[in-house]
Amino acid sequence: MRSQIPDWTTVGRIAETMAIGAIGGLLFHYLGFPAGLVSGSIVAAAIAALAGRPLMVPPRMVRVILVLVGIALGSVVTPDTLKGFATYPASIALLVVSTIGITAAAGAYLLIVHRWNPVSALLGASPGALAQAIALSAEIGADARGVVVVQTLRVVLLAIGIPAGLAWFGLSGGAPPAPATVAGTSLGELAILVVVSTTASIVLVKVGFSAGWLFGAMLGSAALHGSGLIEARLPWWLANGAMVTMGAVTGSRFASLSPRMLLSYLLAALGSFAVGSAVAAAFAITVVMLLPVPAADVVMAFSPGAQDTMMLLALALHLDPVFVGAHHLARYMIVSVGIPLAANMIIRRTRKKAE
Repeated sequence: MRSQIPDWTTVGRIAETMAIGAIGGLLFHYLGFPAGLVSGSIVAAAIAALAGRPLMVPPRMVRVILVLVGIALGSVVTPDTLKGFATYPASIALLVVSTIGITAAAGAYLLIVHRWNPVSALLGASPGALAQAIALSAEIGADARGVVVVQTLRVVLLAIGIPAGLAWFGLSGGAPPAPATVAGTSLGELAILVVVSTTASIVLVKVGFSAGWLFGAMLGSAALHGSGLIEARLPWWLANGAMVTMGAVTGSRFASLSPRMLLSYLLAALGSFAVGSAVAAAFAITVVMLLPVPAADVVMAFSPGAQDTMMLLALALHLDPVFVGAHHLARYMIVSVGIPLAANMIIRRTRKKAE
């Protein structure tokens, strides 16, 4: 009856992986790093993996984590933020084109210059939705290490560069916004959220969608929150724990990574950041010239960074949270829906060619 006896070696490795991720995530979070819980977990697990520690998270546990991350990602959609789309139609339309342009240009750079495979280039070029890109890379077998380096470095550079750039050019925001209220979460709504999101994940996996666990949960959660049917959120400790664990899973993939390969990833990150930023800057300048919107708000709204980090920067710099939030939510929805669909199309096309 060997199967009934706990494999304590495996349990120990799982516990070590999660502990290392939690320590790194909490450290980066309290030091104020952008997307600290995720980036810190990745860095800590990557260092441990490079040092030879046997980190691991079982596939079944990874699926649960993907569903939890999807639920958390979908919960950012609300009826109020959806209303912002109707308020700024012209600039949001330009943002849609900008998002497609950034993805295409940065993806082509990674594909042609650094010879990444199409799926990895797509995820690395994705402007925003950091946690989703990382989770997708783990779920569909892309080059997770390269995607992590490119995505994380882009967020860090934006988080450091935007405030410095706005200060350099003398651009500032208005008065500090009023603090937002937080709605309570009932157990009944939470149960509905988990059941609907999990069911959506299972359905997509059954029909052969390559990123079904994450994407299905995100769609289910977004539909419930965007329609206003529920206001429930995952408990903070569960949502943050899922993010940290996903970061640890990704960081563990850095095992046996050579210094030469790491340098290659860093060069890919800097090059794709330059290409994507150039496209974003061109569209931001166009909006400033055509529409009566403060330049600082436009810069923040069109910056291809993670939504949570950009919103925190907007609040810290006293920018218009409605304008910035509506645009980043628009990009988030485009990327969240478009990138998994595009990745799935690429994978299916590759499989057909191989047959």
